[in-house]
Amino acid sequence: MNVLLIGGTGTISTWIVTHLIERGHAVTCFNRGRSGSLPEGVRQLIGDRSDRASFESALRAERFDAAIDMICFTAEDAASTLRALPGIGHLVHCSTVCVHGQSSDALPIDESRPLRPVSWYARGKADAEAVLAVAQADGAQITIVRPSTTFSARSGLLRQVARDTSWIDRIRKGLPLLVCDGGLALHQFMHADDAGRAFAAIIGESATLGRTYHLVGPAYAWAEHHRTAMRVLGREVELVSAPLRRLAAGDIPGFDICENNFAHHAFFDGAKLARDCPAARPRLTLESAMRQVVDELDAQRRFPSADGNAWEDRLIAAVRN
Repeated sequence: MNVLLIGGTGTISTWIVTHLIERGHAVTCFNRGRSGSLPEGVRQLIGDRSDRASFESALRAERFDAAIDMICFTAEDAASTLRALPGIGHLVHCSTVCVHGQSSDALPIDESRPLRPVSWYARGKADAEAVLAVAQADGAQITIVRPSTTFSARSGLLRQVARDTSWIDRIRKGLPLLVCDGGLALHQFMHADDAGRAFAAIIGESATLGRTYHLVGPAYAWAEHHRTAMRVLGREVELVSAPLRRLAAGDIPGFDICENNFAHHAFFDGAKLARDCPAARPRLTLESAMRQVVDELDAQRRFPSADGNAWEDRLIAAVRN
C-alpha cells in the first residue's frame, strides 16, 4: 500500500516508519523537515500543517491508499485532515487515553467510557476525536487509536512525580526517590517500538475500520515501575512517599504531569484492539524495554546528572522531618 504518515520523526512516528517498511508499504512522510532523518526510500513532503491551505493542497495533489495522522491536536487539525484526504481508504488518527481524564470509578476503563479531559493536550485530542467521530458516522473509514504512555531512548525513562529523567542517576548514586501517595497509582507503559508496530499493523486491517481503540500495555503501580528500573540498574534505593497535596506545594519542576496524570489510576482495557488486530499486541516487557533504553542511552552518554536537582533532597528531608 501507498501510506502517508503525517509526522514521521517523533517518538512513536519513527518506529511507525520502520514497521511500515518491514510490512512492504511505500511510505511518504509529511512534516516540517526540521528534526530527525528518514530511512532511505521513504519519500518526504516538507510543509507545515498549520498553513492549512498549502497542507491541504499538497495532500490533495497526491494519491494514498491509507494515512496515519500523528500530529493532529485540535478539532481544526482534524477538519483540515479530512479536507486534505477526501475519500482516503483508511485514516488512522493518533489520540491519547488522557481524553478520559482522571475518571477511575471502575477499572479498567474501556473505550465507551465518557471523555473528561483535564489538560490542554487532552482537551484538544478529545475535540479532534469529536470531529472524526462525525465523519465515522457518515461512513468514513477512520480508526481512532488512544495510546497510553510511550517511551524510548528518545524520550528517556519516565518517573511519577515530575518531567525529569535524572532519576536514573539518583538510583545509580544510591539516592532515594520521591513517589506520590506510595506510588500506588496504576499506569500503563509501552515502548515506542511496540506502539509503532501496532499502528503499522492497523493499517488496512478491515476489522478496525470505524472503531476506536486503547493501545496499552500491562498495568503497573508506579512503585513497581521504579523498582523495575532499579532491577535493570542493579541497585536498590528507598522510595519516599509524599501525599499529592504536599508535592503540589513543593515547587517541583514539571510537576503538572504528576498532578494531571501520574498521581491517578490510568488503567485502560486493551482487549478490543488485541481481538481485532492481534499483531498490535505489545511484545516487550517493561523490564526488557527499560533495559533497551538504558543500554542505548548509556552508549550515547545521554543520562543527565541529578546533582542540580536540589528540590528532591529538600522535599525528602521535609517529609522525613
